[in-house]
Amino acid sequence: MESERELLSVEENPRKGGLRTMPFIIVNESFERVASFGLQANLIIYLMTYYNMSAATGTSILGIWTALSNGLALFGAVTADFYLGRYRAVAYGSISTLIGMIILWLTSMIPQLKSLPCSQFQHACNGPTLLQLAVLFSSFGFMSVGAGFVRPCSIIFGADQLENRKNKRILESYFNWYYASSGISTILAVTLIVYIQDLYGWKVGFGVPTILMFLSVLMFQIGSPLYIKVKAKTTENLVIGLFQAAVAAFRKRNTRLPLTDCDEFYRWPLESEVFTPSKDFRFLNRACIIEDPQRDLNPDGSASNPWNLCSVEQVESLKALIKALPMWSTCFMIFVDMNVFSFSLLQTKTMDRHIFPHFEVPAASFSVFMITALTIWIAFYDRVLVPLLSKYTGQPRGLSPVTRMGIGLISSGMSIALSAITESIRRQRAIEEGLEEDPNALVNMSAMWFVPQYALLGVAEATHGVGQVEFFYALFPKSMSSISSSMYTVGTAVSSLIGSILVSGVDWLSSTGGKTSWLSSNINKGHIDYFFWLLSFLSFLNFLYFLVVCRFYETENDEMSRSPHVADEEECDYRLLHES
Repeated sequence: MESERELLSVEENPRKGGLRTMPFIIVNESFERVASFGLQANLIIYLMTYYNMSAATGTSILGIWTALSNGLALFGAVTADFYLGRYRAVAYGSISTLIGMIILWLTSMIPQLKSLPCSQFQHACNGPTLLQLAVLFSSFGFMSVGAGFVRPCSIIFGADQLENRKNKRILESYFNWYYASSGISTILAVTLIVYIQDLYGWKVGFGVPTILMFLSVLMFQIGSPLYIKVKAKTTENLVIGLFQAAVAAFRKRNTRLPLTDCDEFYRWPLESEVFTPSKDFRFLNRACIIEDPQRDLNPDGSASNPWNLCSVEQVESLKALIKALPMWSTCFMIFVDMNVFSFSLLQTKTMDRHIFPHFEVPAASFSVFMITALTIWIAFYDRVLVPLLSKYTGQPRGLSPVTRMGIGLISSGMSIALSAITESIRRQRAIEEGLEEDPNALVNMSAMWFVPQYALLGVAEATHGVGQVEFFYALFPKSMSSISSSMYTVGTAVSSLIGSILVSGVDWLSSTGGKTSWLSSNINKGHIDYFFWLLSFLSFLNFLYFLVVCRFYETENDEMSRSPHVADEEECDYRLLHES
């Protein structure tokens, strides 16, 4: 169809795209990950030390920053699909991230941009000035805008280079290996970059990620002549079209739906492959019913008022989004669990982190165990489990995306429960050793106790993250491909916001009446273990909700058919949700 060809039109050159573009795209993403995560790993310590913030305040600010970065993914996806195209979106986003990193680097270089350090004689430390906060938050802002463009578009931009290849296995493996390369990059960030920060200080520690980000931008631009650049569809804004479909359905809520599926009742563009709307969510079909051809249609067949009459494609796109929302909402809790990393950092700083007598693991590097588990699991699943499981399940990817999402939720809940148990033991030992008043003193306990929960959290992210990306990529129409990718990042944004509200709420409620907050900066006097048990309980409730949502999809499966312009039926594990 013409509209689809317009959206997917590319430069017709057989030398463009393919595996030759992967080094530039993967290196760009890898350097960006090393730079971004290298900055974030120790940032709570930077805020507490140089901006005199409490642990709860710093965690809340970092949570809001994460929420903004991931929330802007929806804006970036829409802008890429309908205005810039994915190539320019990734390019502009990378430059914006570089600018933000340069500003943050300057805060470590210029003393006037940081708060005065607290002395041991001060009862209350001097807080940051408005100018200092403005500079700090501007750096976060630029990096958030950059992440909003890069995160939803980079992975799909890579898929654009491979989508026309005959071997579908290459495209299927691409998602897993992209995720694995991101994991390896994060390992380097939380080991090498964190080690540099601890050894050489923040000036060098922030400067190295900034240089890597510059190389990321440069590498992406070098590969520009080889890329397939899918053109943006500028004739119609999908997001506005979704709103138009919702408004039209509401305006015509009293219109009677036809008893038959005759085409003449509905408006459909001549170039569309969709002739009649699907039967699920039939109340939305009113949006594309022609009540009066003389009034509703222009002489050329277009709608005279798009807020009163929509195409079938607009209605079906809205239905696809609605179908995705219940499953999407089940992902929030797993990311809330992952966002408590700042408190885990404070815990490991008070423990023995030696692996060998003369080698101590930096506290911020303990997330390497999570990333290592993530990377190993993805490789093991893709190369070992998929061939074995596919023989028994009949699915090309071994397990359905929904089944993998469920495994991820279970693993996440188990991880946070283990964290609660470990913190209870650590806190009790600190009190027994007389360290309750000294949050910086080392407890006679190995930090290796945290390795199992970090590993479980890595498996949780690997199974849930890849499953969710595949689920939404298969569910949404081709015209919504970047939006399907942004569902994951927007979900993490909502989770970060929920996590920040939860941290602030628990800090406030637990400190009422002059009591010590559960989330006190002095973790020996606080009760982080209580907070972890709360998260564990919420994770359990979320898993029960997930099971209810799976049942809903199983019940509605026969009626919830996808429109023809979506991926082939075998790509979508939607009909196989019974296995979950």
